[in-house]
Amino acid sequence: MYNFIPATILKTMDVLSSVIDSFFEFKAYIMLPVFIIVIGLIIRMKPGAVLKSALQLGTGFAGVFIVFGFFVDNIRPAVERIIAVRGLDFPVLDVGWPLLAAITWSSPLAPVTIPFVIIINIVLIALNWTRTIYIDLWNYWHLALIGALIFGVSSNSLIAFAAIAMLTLYTIKTADWAAPYVRRESGLEGVTISPVSVIGLLPFAELMDWIFDHIPVVKKWSFNPHSGTSRWTALADPILIGFLMGIILGTAAGYPVKNLLELGIHIAAVMFLLPKCGELIGEGIGPVSEGMKERIQTWFPGRSGLNVAVDTGILMNNKSVIVTGLILMPVSLAIALVLPGNRTLPLGDLPNLISVMSVTVLIFRGNVIRAVLTGIPVVATFLLISSSMAELYTQLSGGTGMDAGTGQLITAFTDGGHHMRFYLYQIFTGNIVALLSIPLFALLMLFSRRRYKKNLAAEQNQ
Repeated sequence: MYNFIPATILKTMDVLSSVIDSFFEFKAYIMLPVFIIVIGLIIRMKPGAVLKSALQLGTGFAGVFIVFGFFVDNIRPAVERIIAVRGLDFPVLDVGWPLLAAITWSSPLAPVTIPFVIIINIVLIALNWTRTIYIDLWNYWHLALIGALIFGVSSNSLIAFAAIAMLTLYTIKTADWAAPYVRRESGLEGVTISPVSVIGLLPFAELMDWIFDHIPVVKKWSFNPHSGTSRWTALADPILIGFLMGIILGTAAGYPVKNLLELGIHIAAVMFLLPKCGELIGEGIGPVSEGMKERIQTWFPGRSGLNVAVDTGILMNNKSVIVTGLILMPVSLAIALVLPGNRTLPLGDLPNLISVMSVTVLIFRGNVIRAVLTGIPVVATFLLISSSMAELYTQLSGGTGMDAGTGQLITAFTDGGHHMRFYLYQIFTGNIVALLSIPLFALLMLFSRRRYKKNLAAEQNQ
């Protein structure tokens, strides 16, 4: 398979693979602060300031991981009990995004992907084709996964890297286009969102926003917990909504009163704690992103308005983001039960809906009604795609140590059902329908680019 690659390059790839494996043994809340310290010193921040930012960032992300872990520990038994009580049979097990990350970093292409993506980003900045500084190494696996999938079925590294390059370009451009929404809704300057699982929905969400604006009655529907301007303000508190969602899930699972109330309070606590973690992450990333932006602008004179791409943790203080994800969880379970062709019941990736839908919520100015309505077809397609890809994910998971048992198919509900990655997979494996739909996709991208220009013009006129 690798006969055409010189021995020195193979040895270098092995060394890189070993270094990367060691690096990614650390949790994200360890890796990111270390990376921030290195970046801060490179851009000549004061040691005390960069250490404070790194600790705030690490503490905030650790808080998000702890809270989400607590959330999953409470949600998983309820969903598993719903399956048991209702006698449901779904042959594909949703084990969540760690499955896909394991497949990615087990691929022989993984060591080269990181410098490959960095080089693409530098070239785009140098050519003034992007304003995004894509330094979020943790989320590079989202980009490398498409290469691992294609290489896994074709053993062709050139096609695999072509797919990685296409997904990287798409991710960086949608990160560009997401920046005005992040500024408008969060007040954070110089940052945008990095995971393609999140910003990849941007063109579709913008199209849906345009459609909603042209429906006479629907365009007036509004529920915005974050702004507090909704007529339903009294019911818009995420703590209350978290409690009610816990009661609904517990009731569906047949919990006794004690467990029912505990689940409600536990989810309410999660809804209170997540925004606090998000605020801490925002405080930590702000000084570093601003300093890095200024330093890179000195390296590339004339490159103004640069934005650092970061994870969605900075958006966890937006109440509309949290409420949307929370509402979509039971909605996703209901859709899974009735959707023809679906073989997966959301479980491992279910809490990930909060993150995945975050930028979509910003596009709708925090309007939860629009976000949930948009989330329904998103969830349905997540289920169908993740179900259809289960055999490949299961096959590639064989060498990762994530084997779920003989004959058990495994997938990841949100990341495994990601639309853009699936679309590129179909294109690069020669699906004729996907190839014929490229002009329609190009029109959608032009629509988003035009909207981005309007957003920038609106900012300049303020």
